[in-house]
Amino acid sequence: MTTEALRSILVVIPTLNENATIEGVIDTLARDWPPGRAVKIVVADGGSTDGTVQRVQQMAQTRPWLSLLPNPKRIQSAAVNLAARVEGRDADILVRCDAHADYPEGFVRQLVQTLERTGADAVVVPMDSHGSGCWQRAVAWVSDTPVGSGGSAHRGGQTSGFIDHGHHAAFRMASFLRAGGYDESFTHNEDAELDCRQRALGSRIYLDARIRLGYQPRATVRGLWRQYFGYGRGRSRTVRRHPGSVRVRQLAVPLFVATCIAAIALSVWQPWLLLLPAAYAAVLLAVSLALAVRKGSACGLLAGPAAAVMHWAWALGFLGGLINVRERPWSHDAPCAAASGAGSE
Repeated sequence: MTTEALRSILVVIPTLNENATIEGVIDTLARDWPPGRAVKIVVADGGSTDGTVQRVQQMAQTRPWLSLLPNPKRIQSAAVNLAARVEGRDADILVRCDAHADYPEGFVRQLVQTLERTGADAVVVPMDSHGSGCWQRAVAWVSDTPVGSGGSAHRGGQTSGFIDHGHHAAFRMASFLRAGGYDESFTHNEDAELDCRQRALGSRIYLDARIRLGYQPRATVRGLWRQYFGYGRGRSRTVRRHPGSVRVRQLAVPLFVATCIAAIALSVWQPWLLLLPAAYAAVLLAVSLALAVRKGSACGLLAGPAAAVMHWAWALGFLGGLINVRERPWSHDAPCAAASGAGSE
């Protein structure tokens, strides 16, 4: 057995009030581990008050590979960084998981196999959205379409290959640490920002479309708005910190929303300008009807409104971030906030 094979795999699960799901996630991740590899699961908790801490502590009594790590900074990026520093000294692979996602059995084993087969420095995976309520289902259905995701490869993607960015699953620890880990001044889009630094330093990111996880979107309009507003704000920082990372589809939504706002304002003098927002509404209506028919459910009629919330929240977060948040371009010599403790928000 090689020296590398004897090194451990660190699985980190950031939590904050995840009592309802954490036990199922841990037990699923613990099934079918890579042969010959020690696996350590660390739950990095940001101050749960719903019994998550007590449940993990109870589980750890019969699972020697499970431990709890307090995360005083609360956010997910800080949780993964902290676990890598404190618990990852002997690990050569870092796996990041979410307490509210649905994982296939053998998830960790499959990620390790993909890293070894492809020679990649990081593996990302597609997310298949689903929901229990009518609003959640509508959000899930439209999220996996070009209208909802803009063609993002990790949103329902079916093609494996090397890409720029995706939903984080596994890293070679050396690549993660060389890039400086997550920037803890980011509360959203920290994954895309880290991917920019990894690629700039020569790391390669592989999307394995065969390893899929389930994801439940926000269950309320307000929750979805806040989530996508944060995504847009975070992306505004990423594209200024890494100008070469900007994609046309990322600029299309804020430019379109700004144009719609201008068209509505100017329609007092030029009524024909209302044709633009009217055409947008017609597209959303068509999407709603198509999904309602395809899924055989009236819940699909909410897909258009859900897409509108996603578009406008993301765009306003992006535009607001450009105006309100300072950002400097990243350079190889500048430490990220994970190392320096500094942030611009």
